[in-house]
Amino acid sequence: MSKDLKTASPREVRALIRAGEITSPTAGMAAGYAQANLVILPAEYAADFAEYARINPAPCPVLETLKASPYTRLMAADGNILTDIPKYRIYRNGALDAEVTDASEYYQSGMVGFLIGCSFSFEEALMRAGIEVRHIAMGRNVPMYKTSIMTKPCGPFSGPTVCSMRPMTREQADHAYKITAAMPNVHGAPVHIGDPKDIGIADVMRPDYGDSVEIREGEVCVFWPCGVTPQAAIENAKPPIVITHSPGHMFITDILNSELNDFLEAHKGE
Repeated sequence: MSKDLKTASPREVRALIRAGEITSPTAGMAAGYAQANLVILPAEYAADFAEYARINPAPCPVLETLKASPYTRLMAADGNILTDIPKYRIYRNGALDAEVTDASEYYQSGMVGFLIGCSFSFEEALMRAGIEVRHIAMGRNVPMYKTSIMTKPCGPFSGPTVCSMRPMTREQADHAYKITAAMPNVHGAPVHIGDPKDIGIADVMRPDYGDSVEIREGEVCVFWPCGVTPQAAIENAKPPIVITHSPGHMFITDILNSELNDFLEAHKGE
């Protein structure tokens, strides 16, 4: 990634995405600013999904709900959730139907969008603490896995918790736990540290989403709840159409990671 994208403002990065000049994963872009996952559903599914997110706050921390409009109010001054993400997934009846760089043509009247906290937001804090974030160092997308940790069901929504993984030393893992536990709106603390098989992952080098990364001798695998979890639930719920981000390709907000928790507390219920 060029230094310019790391130091660019969220507005500048969103403009480049909107213009089709960025189609890659957004990890490390607009450093310091919170990023978000996306789910857009038909109105009749929105209440059940909102409750599903509420009872599964670790993988699904909602940052903003957008009712009948694709334009953000809280997370960005000029944001459009249909154009400002580098790559989208279109699901039909629970099956992945297409990946596109502009989702405008798939948006239907009355749809409800949910921006959901993203683990990319806590990576800045890890790196500031001297912990290497391997997928960023390797220029790859973060590895993500469907696990045996099941979410609490609501209405038609159910399924496994998807987790993102970052390898590090055991000492770094303990430090990372403390850092991220204080960031509940971007998934909070890890849910597992250690053997991937303990949470149903047969081969850690074959992620369900994203790219594999190097795991060095003496390192442990650290797993965080991931905002791709709703995509697994969508496969079970089978709405006629759903728009999501493509894993690793996020909406970049105008809110600093360091200010996100306080900002959300101040705007609760909006």
